[in-house]
Amino acid sequence: MISRRELIAMLVGTTAAPWPLAATAQRAGKLPTIGFFGSASPSTWKPWVAAFVQRLRELGWIDGQTIAIEYRWAEGRSERFDEIMAEFIRLNVNIVVVGGVAVPAAKRATSVIPIVFTLAQDPVGSGLVASLARPGGNVTGLTQSGDLFDKRLEILREIVPGLRRLGIIANRDNPAVALEISDAHEKARKLGIDVIISNIVRADDIAPAIEALKGRADALYVCTDPLVNTHRIRINTFALAARLPTMHANRDFIEAGGLISYGANYPDLFRRAGDYVDKIMRGAKPGDLPVEQPTKFDLVINVTTAKALGLQIPDKLLALADEVIE
Repeated sequence: MISRRELIAMLVGTTAAPWPLAATAQRAGKLPTIGFFGSASPSTWKPWVAAFVQRLRELGWIDGQTIAIEYRWAEGRSERFDEIMAEFIRLNVNIVVVGGVAVPAAKRATSVIPIVFTLAQDPVGSGLVASLARPGGNVTGLTQSGDLFDKRLEILREIVPGLRRLGIIANRDNPAVALEISDAHEKARKLGIDVIISNIVRADDIAPAIEALKGRADALYVCTDPLVNTHRIRINTFALAARLPTMHANRDFIEAGGLISYGANYPDLFRRAGDYVDKIMRGAKPGDLPVEQPTKFDLVINVTTAKALGLQIPDKLLALADEVIE
């Protein structure tokens, strides 16, 4: 008798039929199922999920009609990662879509179910894939191109010309964040900027971490991860009280009161994840689909926050901004 795991392996491995995963699931009386794994909260990912679902609809995959989507949310708690993946395996999902820091947990959980990642930092260096061109195995997707510190620091120095001390708030238990901090420390030092790191591992660490930077840092660089995403309003509230201009990786932080962000357009990455799902549903093997990098980057500025901090945003930056929030 063939086990469920062996059956999944057979389905993933075949490319003979034009729509192997979908056709097999429908013959069994079950819609092909996507396990959507959010590492933060649903509210954080809402616009990204909408972009993903919209792209699937454009490609003919409609939730409840031609596919089923099972959503699970870790709410920024890494201890939930293995639990969520175990549930997806029990549900016999056809594909897992997963973002950021949760990707390694997804890969550890299965070498059979196709995995499409978004927001992954350095997927080759972290061992997620063999190479960007030929990922191999059951994992592929989109990297968020994490090496943007130079550009972000350049923008921050335009707003804070006398920047000499840079505070960084981050969850250093996140391996990708630890790499980002190491890179930031080295690059800032070359520019004569001192780096002061405040580590957070839970929500209760945020207030004292920012308070420790008050009067010691000229600006605050926020390293993104699920914990930080989930508590972005709290981070920005305390940063504003401490009179610290903030630099972030995406616009959601700016909507939550942050000063400025520069980074990949996340909705675009999730939209493109829909293309990966479509190709795999139609018979492509994940390991044969190259990992793609961002093609759209956004500069977003909150002028209300700037006014509250007594900062004047240079006209040049305002003209370059993709969005100005007032």
